[in-house]
Amino acid sequence: MFLRYYCELAEPFERIEPRLLEAPERWLPGLATSANRRGELLLAAVGFELGRYRVGKQVAISFGAPLRTPGRTALPLTWRVTGPQALFPRFEGELEVAALGAECTQLVINLTYRPPLGPVGLTVDRFLLHRVAEATIKDFLDRTGEALRRAAPTVAYAAVGGPGG
Repeated sequence: MFLRYYCELAEPFERIEPRLLEAPERWLPGLATSANRRGELLLAAVGFELGRYRVGKQVAISFGAPLRTPGRTALPLTWRVTGPQALFPRFEGELEVAALGAECTQLVINLTYRPPLGPVGLTVDRFLLHRVAEATIKDFLDRTGEALRRAAPTVAYAAVGGPGG
């Protein structure tokens, strides 16, 4: 199964990309533990809002080395639930930032997974669990985008040719 979600950040790529490449504990939403270097497993709480309640699960996330091209950077990632795993899929994919003009950056998550429990799991996934996975990655990406946007430094532009200039 394939999942994709994206959001747009009203910040230039040149401000967002360095934040993504910093230590994940600076921007990873729901982080439960910190890590000293990329590639270590990070524990994070993921989920979504359901009315007044939050449905969630703790997952272990690992990031690979960034894949960079001009105007685009992708971080390979794997996430799996902690504890008993027979009922939950393992997600693999990437978290990406890409320039959308001078003042906008697109944040994208692409994930693939195989529903657990064979044919029964595939049926349950079609009717319910795929929607749960979609809601979870949407919430995760929206919170990641907000953390990256907040962490991005603002640049003060000096007036040229004005009084005293």
